[in-house]
Amino acid sequence: MKKRRFEKGFTLVELILVIAIIIIIAAAIFVALNPAKRIGDANNSQRWSDVNQILNAVHQYAVDNSGSYPNQATWAVTNYYVLGTAAAGCDATCTAQVTQAACLNLTDLTTNNYLGSIPDDPVTGTAANTDYYAQRNAGGIVSVGSCDTYGGATINVTR
Repeated sequence: MKKRRFEKGFTLVELILVIAIIIIIAAAIFVALNPAKRIGDANNSQRWSDVNQILNAVHQYAVDNSGSYPNQATWAVTNYYVLGTAAAGCDATCTAQVTQAACLNLTDLTTNNYLGSIPDDPVTGTAANTDYYAQRNAGGIVSVGSCDTYGGATINVTR
């Protein structure tokens, strides 16, 4: 008589069951982490940083230049402008504010070393159209904000 040998190992059913459990756990973790929200929040954090950086540079420029703002000749009081180098089409991209057609070129901030470069939106910005806007009033109050945000957040700093 032959003795039946039992080999050690897992059956196919056991392997499929373990793999299915691992997939379910991985899916639950993926949903709990919500990567789209995390990426959106990270982009909004970058926007907050960029807006503050631009506003600080504009104010420092004004302090160093006896109250004159960069590109003041084309930066009309109370008008909103998207920042960038484009001469037209800047009013079509900003969803947060109604802006002028021409972008406001603030490259004076980079050539005079107030900024390394003009920041642009982490998702949609370019040098021609940064997707950040700026406005100044007659009293010297400047507002800088982000045209686009994640989750409907309002990103705007005024000083």
